[in-house]
Amino acid sequence: MSFFKNFSLDKIKNGLSKTRKKIVQSISETLTGKAQIDDNTLDQIEEILITSDIGAETAEMIIDNLRKALKSENNRSVENVLRLIKIELSKILIDSNNKNQSIIRPYIIVVVGVNGVGKTTSIGKLAYNYKNLGYKVIVGAADTFRAAANEQLEIWAQRAGVEIINSNKGADPSSVVFETIKRAVDENYDIVLIDTAGRLHNKTNLMNELSKIKKVIKKFSDSAPHETLLVLDGTTGQNALVQAIEFSKVIELTGLIITKLDGTAKGGMVFQISNKLKIPIKYIGVGEGIEDLQEFDKETFISALFELK
Repeated sequence: MSFFKNFSLDKIKNGLSKTRKKIVQSISETLTGKAQIDDNTLDQIEEILITSDIGAETAEMIIDNLRKALKSENNRSVENVLRLIKIELSKILIDSNNKNQSIIRPYIIVVVGVNGVGKTTSIGKLAYNYKNLGYKVIVGAADTFRAAANEQLEIWAQRAGVEIINSNKGADPSSVVFETIKRAVDENYDIVLIDTAGRLHNKTNLMNELSKIKKVIKKFSDSAPHETLLVLDGTTGQNALVQAIEFSKVIELTGLIITKLDGTAKGGMVFQISNKLKIPIKYIGVGEGIEDLQEFDKETFISALFELK
């Protein structure tokens, strides 16, 4: 199941502890002591889901499907209700495939996201994981608007033990992308990770910048970029959904990285975003260490979420 060597079910369980308390523990407490689950109890569960950043629309869909399932099964025991909720949550999440990197060389991944969500650290952690798998990795620091971003990315690249192409503040991001991919082609790199500007002052600028980067990438490969990953901060709840919607308007996203899930009770937002945008979650961040970016597997995620012991 695991693609990354550092996959840890215990880390995922621990990282979801606050979300588990907010969602699953609250539901379990609501169900405790009830021989049968009535409609009023289902309404209470829906309220818990809504207040857990799963969102009103997604929560309503889950409860509607739960009511239908309970009518057909006629089994309203606590255990069965929890089982059915897990099934409904699993239906919302989209299966992710992280094993395409063996097909194309170099495999080019563009990473986008606003400042402060953990984009730079996520790139460093991705680089570390790919390096651990034996891939030859290079990073392109194309967020040239902030000198601090490049400095931070350089530190993470050093930690990961991978090559980085850097530039001076204010340089053309597209030139950094070109130099990075050319180096990758000339020196047989396997994985190319491209950082992009975390904030441009309006949507038009963002679209233009990403469009220029994409054109440069296509000079090397018609099928590239092979992935475009959006990094979202798990602690921001509804704001993360808004960011995902806005970025999906200007660029085709192939996957999401959800960071900082260990520091929040708002992990329910992954279901809301998946239901709304139908974009697979590729990786989740459950800690600050370089090994704490974990592959996302929906069954593992839900099992970890419902693991009360």
